[in-house]
Amino acid sequence: MPLTQEDIKRLREKAKEIRKAIIDITFTAGGGHIGGSLSQTDILVTLYYKYLNIDPKNPKWEDRDRVILSKGHGGLGWAAILGDLGYFDKALLKNFNKTGSPFGMHLDMLKVPGCDASTGSLGHGLGIAVGLALGARMAGKAYRTYCVMGDGELCEGSVWEASIIGAFHKLDNLTAFVDRNKLMIDGPTEEITLLESLNEKFASFGWEALRVDGHDFNALAGAIEKARTVKGKPTVIICDTIKGKCVDYMENDYKWHYGGLDSDMRDKALASIENFYAKA
Repeated sequence: MPLTQEDIKRLREKAKEIRKAIIDITFTAGGGHIGGSLSQTDILVTLYYKYLNIDPKNPKWEDRDRVILSKGHGGLGWAAILGDLGYFDKALLKNFNKTGSPFGMHLDMLKVPGCDASTGSLGHGLGIAVGLALGARMAGKAYRTYCVMGDGELCEGSVWEASIIGAFHKLDNLTAFVDRNKLMIDGPTEEITLLESLNEKFASFGWEALRVDGHDFNALAGAIEKARTVKGKPTVIICDTIKGKCVDYMENDYKWHYGGLDSDMRDKALASIENFYAKA
């Protein structure tokens, strides 16, 4: 079912809120993986505020959908969403990555409600997701598993090992996303190791491969709904995104993979986000 105009308006407002929260958390924490947190925002907002079957009041609910943020360095953006949904008091985010805080740069499933797996060592998340999806089938559970990967981590062989297993077991209850911002910590992905054509690679491993604009809510929604209809194989949604999305001085700059903000930079970032949504 296509998104309504009211759906799009609500998702846009929520994405703006989350992006501003990412800026504030980065500022108070003294630094963070800000570029990739901004690029993944629309993917996670679409999932969490439209499609996931979850209950923030019961984060261990057995029948909940599972989300694995394989690109665990996007944890500050993920934490902003979990706090906004009510998994915990979002005032706790003011101490993000500080001594005694439950939040590190990579979220810990033993400390953060709503975090289904501790991630950060890149390339491991898809394997975890494959295991969860297979476990759901074996237990006769209807929940779906979603895994969000960064494009840089596709250099890891474990991603492709997990892809083989996911396809072999015909895990049509598994949907993976690639946050394809085309930049990794060392620079442009294609200058470090060739990844394209990702559609053809995943398809050759036995996956349904879709590709969308990762900042277009209609496109994201259509792909998620398409994945729910696919039978006999898992689906990957390759999302073309912009690192540092909505902050003009960060966009498409790999140097903002990780960074800190002083008060002036914070204010400029917040103003840039506000301007983006005012114009769009």
